[in-house]
Amino acid sequence: MSNKSKQQLFATRLGVIAATVGSTVGLGNIWRFPYEAGVHGGGAFLIIYIFFILILGVPVLCAEFAIGRSTHSNVLGCFRMLKPHQPFWRIVGIIGVTSGVMILSFYSVIAGWTLEYFIASLKGDIAGRSTDEFHTMFGDFTVGMRPIVWTVVFLLINYCVIVRGVQKGVEKASNVLTPALMVLLIVFCINSLMMPGAAEGLKFLFKPDFSRITPAVVIGAMGQAFFSLSLGLGCMLTYASYFPDKTPLVRSATVTVGLDVMTALMAGILIFPVVFTYGFSPQEGPTLVFEVLPAIFSQLSGGWFWAPLFFLMLFLASLTSTISMSEIGIAWLTQERGMSRSKACVLVIAVAMVCGVACALSFSYWAGLKLPLVGEFNVFGFFDYTSSNVLLPLGGMLISIFAGWILDRTILRRELTHPRTLLSSLTPVIVFLLRYVSPVMILVIFIANI
Repeated sequence: MSNKSKQQLFATRLGVIAATVGSTVGLGNIWRFPYEAGVHGGGAFLIIYIFFILILGVPVLCAEFAIGRSTHSNVLGCFRMLKPHQPFWRIVGIIGVTSGVMILSFYSVIAGWTLEYFIASLKGDIAGRSTDEFHTMFGDFTVGMRPIVWTVVFLLINYCVIVRGVQKGVEKASNVLTPALMVLLIVFCINSLMMPGAAEGLKFLFKPDFSRITPAVVIGAMGQAFFSLSLGLGCMLTYASYFPDKTPLVRSATVTVGLDVMTALMAGILIFPVVFTYGFSPQEGPTLVFEVLPAIFSQLSGGWFWAPLFFLMLFLASLTSTISMSEIGIAWLTQERGMSRSKACVLVIAVAMVCGVACALSFSYWAGLKLPLVGEFNVFGFFDYTSSNVLLPLGGMLISIFAGWILDRTILRRELTHPRTLLSSLTPVIVFLLRYVSPVMILVIFIANI
């Protein structure tokens, strides 16, 4: 059943952890978590988020790991190998490849924004501006041609990594980028904890006010737990196909989830003390990163140093995530379509580049363009909404059902218990959650988002 001899595997345990953590730790943690926590009340949201990470994130991540490593195949090929007479399940692979390209496209636009602000902060262009001025600056920037240029530049950087292969490209880059990202986060957290508003910011993040819990808070926390781990996309399934057989899956999933949560917490520790110190609301929302924080950096002592460092950190987070998104399509093209890796990399990046440019144009020349049948969305909005609110939950739900009900129980238990570790004793709990809990929870996310 295994396809292991036909492809490269990660060479080291560090490579496994660095790649999987790098895939999960992206803008979803550093950008999305703080504003989700801010909008939904801080501490109470955090507790519910961690609860859902444990009962939803760990089981579905283990399912993707087990499916990927058992076949050492891509997101389409693995279902063909495991259930050759049930072609329906290959729809999960189609969802994975499609959503991977869609997310890579619009995600690269946002990543391009981080490059623009990184260069601007190096040049000192953010010094002395107010929040209103940054709002105007961001609006002027997004309607010009520079977002298109930066989108192309970011995707070319991505290409330079993935074209080198699994070990020399993906693994080697992850071994450098993921630790660098963690170090930068720690440095920022130390700086934030020394600010006057640190106590108030930490109180907001860690002291729960249970009176603020509403259905919207619960749904938001459940959705953040799901999306921050890239579940349902096929990233983790594809990476698991590169795992050596000696990789302990449950322990790897637990470590990945633990570091993902730690990163989200550090993002909160980074941002909320700064926000409270300078008198901003923690409910600033998505504008926090590109309008509020630059305004704070412009007032902060040593802002000339902290601003470029912050946007460099966002760039690294974006790159580690998009590498894994690119790998979904590359693995499918090389294994299912017989394409060389170099040609597959060119094709994936070229498609993402065309779609990414279309997404970037949604803020300028195509701002008034609404897609047929989905008239409320421009191209960027359509890519974001369709992949995040439809394809990912659908893919995650199908993976959970497949692992819990369709996949041979012997295969699932073998993968989760080999090699045997202390955490592999959780396998019966994981199987139970995959069968009876995870599909229902993901269905709730799906319905709520639709």
